[in-house]
Amino acid sequence: MTTASSEGSRRDFLLVATGAVAAVGAAATAWPLVSQMNPDASTVAAGAPIEVDLTPIAEGQDIKVFWRGKPIYIMNRTKKQIDEARQVPVSELRDPQTDQSRVKEGHDNWLVVIGICTHLGCIPIAHDGNYDGFFCPCHGSQYDSSGRIRQGPAPLNLPVPPYQFVSDSKIQIG
Repeated sequence: MTTASSEGSRRDFLLVATGAVAAVGAAATAWPLVSQMNPDASTVAAGAPIEVDLTPIAEGQDIKVFWRGKPIYIMNRTKKQIDEARQVPVSELRDPQTDQSRVKEGHDNWLVVIGICTHLGCIPIAHDGNYDGFFCPCHGSQYDSSGRIRQGPAPLNLPVPPYQFVSDSKIQIG
């Protein structure tokens, strides 16, 4: 009797061990198949949308993120910066655009622009220059707090990338 019960116990152990090895083997085989379905890094860099949390950006500050290999400035503008940008007569601008057309309605304090100078592709410095916006030190182009060209050789405003608010504190670029 002891021999028969130990035989059943050994058989049960072998079945469980074989099943466990088969499960691990199946998972190891399936893992590369599942992971290859994810986009690779070059695809993500080529234009996959990114989400940015805006909560850590205090009023008057900005951050720089990268989307499609380009620097994107996200600026939490002060009331003073918004008022100054809106008081500029559009007729005086080289590339005429209103401040309202460069921000999303209801989120006037958030400016999102591609941080590449439209003159020769340099990266401007935020919160610098005569207009409390962006200053390109390479050739002296100056943009206001709405990213509009105000002085220097740059022909166009800093472009606004496609973006949307997914909540009051998060945006999706792309």
